[in-house]
Amino acid sequence: MQVRVLGCSGAIAKDCRTTSFLVDSDLLVDAGTGVGDLSLDEMAGIDDVLLTHSHLDHIAALPLMLDAIASRRTRPLRVHALCATIEALRAHVFNNVIWPDFSSIPSVDSPFVRFHKVEVGQQLQLGTRALKHVEVLPAVHTVPACGYAVRSVAGTRHWVFSGDTERNAPFWERVNQIDVAMLVIETAFSDREQALAQRSLHLSPATLAGELARIAPGRDYPIYITHTKPAETGEIMSQIGGVVDAAAVGSDGARRLDIRWLQAAGVLHI
Repeated sequence: MQVRVLGCSGAIAKDCRTTSFLVDSDLLVDAGTGVGDLSLDEMAGIDDVLLTHSHLDHIAALPLMLDAIASRRTRPLRVHALCATIEALRAHVFNNVIWPDFSSIPSVDSPFVRFHKVEVGQQLQLGTRALKHVEVLPAVHTVPACGYAVRSVAGTRHWVFSGDTERNAPFWERVNQIDVAMLVIETAFSDREQALAQRSLHLSPATLAGELARIAPGRDYPIYITHTKPAETGEIMSQIGGVVDAAAVGSDGARRLDIRWLQAAGVLHI
């Protein structure tokens, strides 16, 4: 299984695209502005979309992608999300004011998109060309939100994505029970903006350090930092290099955490 990083920025700027990951070629996790770098054929090859929540930086490309590929598909695109996320999309995006209601075009019986509700803890099997096992993980954000753990049905190791979240003990309780190949976790603000991070329910380096301390002993996998604000990325990663690295050194002096900055256009292999 491979994960192509289409976008992993907390905002837009030159070469900065918002959250979107293409798993193999048929599963999209979040639909931020990074989706716009896909070709028409690549977009048309996506059969399932997993959304973590309703904020614009995670759903911005979905209506535009549907418009671009609708005529190229013979079956509806399946969008999986929490009930509140689907309700927000129906009320505020696919409402025939901001964008056409593609769930009833060209007809209710044969639409361009179908919405499928998921719940935290639910396990799914998705994929038409490469079957994948998906588990919905808890998140703590200003709107109902979730994360995801994805693995090939033929394998045991998971790609884990936190989604947008603040401190989240239930997330770690579950992550410590599964076989993690790599973790992608957000850190949207620097510690200078820690009050704003807490108010908007995002992580900063100081709170990230506390979260990573929840990783069970003996667990060893790379941790990729995502969703950094472009104007603060250097500051965020520098602070992570200090606060988190200090907390990541064991009593024997050995480094216990492998922390990396996630960059767009990269491909992660599981």
